[in-house]
Amino acid sequence: MYEDLIIAGFGGQGIIFAGKLLSYAGLREGKEVTYFPAYGAEMRGGTANCTVVVSDSPISSPIVSRPKNAIMMSYPSYVKFLPRISPEGRAVVNSSLVSDNSGRENVEVIRIPANEIAEEIGSSRIANMVILGAWVKKSGILSLEGLVLSLGQVISTSNKDLLSLNEEALRRGSHFVSSAG
Repeated sequence: MYEDLIIAGFGGQGIIFAGKLLSYAGLREGKEVTYFPAYGAEMRGGTANCTVVVSDSPISSPIVSRPKNAIMMSYPSYVKFLPRISPEGRAVVNSSLVSDNSGRENVEVIRIPANEIAEEIGSSRIANMVILGAWVKKSGILSLEGLVLSLGQVISTSNKDLLSLNEEALRRGSHFVSSAG
């Protein structure tokens, strides 16, 4: 098994956090993992993306030019990364911020109102966890429980009070794609 993913959005959306959490969960489940974050010129509000590779065997490079999977949290990310997804790939898109319904014939595009779901839970800041929970459920490469258990390792001490919100967001994202078919 080999899965690569680019997570993209703007600074402040928790893009880097989502990639780090996915990486910790992969390690927890005994997988080989690479994690490669990239930031724009500014942090909050600038571009942010990271690449995560999860595999059963050693990974030769953390750099992925044509990922099989993408999570796109903003419209600029959608425009930039949708064309780069390899044929027969998958894109999970935050439809709260990406109203463009165009796609690619050879890429499965899954639209999730991540911001709205996050706000129902209590904070738009956890939209990244909603969409990550959805992607993990759809891809099947890691368990939702592995993500939940890894939260405690990744969340900073000053944000430990957000553990339950993040867990709920992961579960709601997973449930959203399960109930959507």
